[in-house]
Amino acid sequence: MSAPIDAPTADWVDPTVLARDPYDTYTRLRELGPVVRVPAVGKYLVTSFAGCRDVEADQETYSASVTGGSATLARALGAQPMLRKDDPDHAVERQTVNPTLRPKNIRQTWAPVFERNARTQLAVLREQGPDDADLNRDYAGPVAAQNLVDLLGLRGASAADMQRWSHAFIAGTGNLHDDADTWRRCDAAREEVDALLEELVPWYRRHPDGSMTSAFVNGGLPHEAVAANVKLTISGGMNEPQHMVTAVVWALSRHPDQRRRVLADPALWPAVFDETVRWVSPIGMYPRETTRATVLAGTRLPERAPIGVVVAAANRDPAEFDGAAEFDSARPRRSHLGFGSGVHLCAGHWAARISIGEIAVPLVHEALPGLRSDPRRAEQWAGWVFRGLSSLPVTWGPE
Repeated sequence: MSAPIDAPTADWVDPTVLARDPYDTYTRLRELGPVVRVPAVGKYLVTSFAGCRDVEADQETYSASVTGGSATLARALGAQPMLRKDDPDHAVERQTVNPTLRPKNIRQTWAPVFERNARTQLAVLREQGPDDADLNRDYAGPVAAQNLVDLLGLRGASAADMQRWSHAFIAGTGNLHDDADTWRRCDAAREEVDALLEELVPWYRRHPDGSMTSAFVNGGLPHEAVAANVKLTISGGMNEPQHMVTAVVWALSRHPDQRRRVLADPALWPAVFDETVRWVSPIGMYPRETTRATVLAGTRLPERAPIGVVVAAANRDPAEFDGAAEFDSARPRRSHLGFGSGVHLCAGHWAARISIGEIAVPLVHEALPGLRSDPRRAEQWAGWVFRGLSSLPVTWGPE
């Protein structure tokens, strides 16, 4: 076994390039080593699959309760949600909502709601027509937003409210450079949600139902924890499903053979969804912090080192996946890190798989034969901490 080394430094990393398209940077970082110090983002970035998995398997050494410049999520939401807590505190909060998010309950209770929302928005997309439709604006965003309004039980909120709040919280969580305008938008969204919860928390104590907010309220959590976890769900529960709708359509548009295969055999949709999550992970990086000096993947790390777990890079690690940089929905099934892993595995991953992978994406392809990205109009990608298509012009009909 080789002796541990200090982390190499990559002082050439440009956050602007990362936000535009991070994958070439990830490849260069992986070539430097599995753990690299990146001054431009103030973190040690872990880009190997094995390294990211090892971090998630050891919460005693790599804490989710980050501090300093890494604590953007707590700053954005106004308090630390369960995602930034370790067990046992994390487990106490998560168990309140686990029954709501189990796959059987999602299929029985929520799948009909998700299908209704998708069919409603399909009419809007179709009305835009094959020359003007934007999949993100006219379908993915509104469907994901309305699904979350319903699942959370945010009575009185609209899909437009949800989109505005989610975008503000996501921008705040990714605000590693402390932009003042970003914080102002985030603070305004937080105040709106907090005002709504002042009404909803006592209401759900008197009228419990099957929504996530009701589960948080009636699970014995204090008001601050209820509010933090509702806002956590707003930030991640809309953004990632929205981006998966557009990413699947974008990926299949560039791989027409795979599109033909799944259209001929709808049982393949879950595999297409899973491969898309691996290939273009909507959550690209999340933070951890070392609780003691340690060695990760042969690299020495000091106590309280800020870590970036770059799952988007790990999911394209050639040491873990054959043809890792390629989209291949027929690849042999293999676990990826697109939904995290360990105790912090995304609580809502079944809701995303069912609402998007089994309902929204298959439905839009069925309703609009020949659906594909429109090369006549420009698409727009953004982000690396969170990454997705903010605009995807689409067309349909004969090619």
